[in-house]
Amino acid sequence: MPDGGSHYPALVLNADFRPLSYFPLSIWAWQDAVKAVFMDRVAVLSEYETEVRSPSVSMKLPSVIALKEYVPSARRPAFTRFNVFLRDCFACQYCGDPFPTHDLTFDHVVPRSKGGRTAWENVVTACSCCNLRKGNRLPRECRMWPRNPPRQPTSWELQDNGRAFPPNYLHESWRDFLYWDSELEG
Repeated sequence: MPDGGSHYPALVLNADFRPLSYFPLSIWAWQDAVKAVFMDRVAVLSEYETEVRSPSVSMKLPSVIALKEYVPSARRPAFTRFNVFLRDCFACQYCGDPFPTHDLTFDHVVPRSKGGRTAWENVVTACSCCNLRKGNRLPRECRMWPRNPPRQPTSWELQDNGRAFPPNYLHESWRDFLYWDSELEG
């Protein structure tokens, strides 16, 4: 019997054969994928060599599945720290350098003490050094302007940005399904 699912995750595609999410990548544990197969909610597109057995049934574990009913994505993404980082491609909007998530903060372009709100239109990704340097000042006071003006992204933009950051684990059977809709270089 397979382990708790960490070695046999199934890539989950929407009914249009695109991942439900690129970042984080939409994957299910093997148990959830098998259950969805038996409930006839998904189509199996690719399988692992590993099988699971019951007294009456034997089946290969699904590695790629597609939902039979299309699930529309949210029109407005949630305003979260992670989604701000994803919108800004994990790069400080002041110095332009990319950083791992644990080294990022977010900055209120108009500080809260000066009436700035904690909202898409006023928050940008910043490294600790730039955030400290800007402090509690307006961009014109410290001559630090964000490279990209803060704004609310669409869900599609966040998904598109997420495609640039592949997960640590990609099974070979997933590759064709993850990037088939990418623009080809000429």
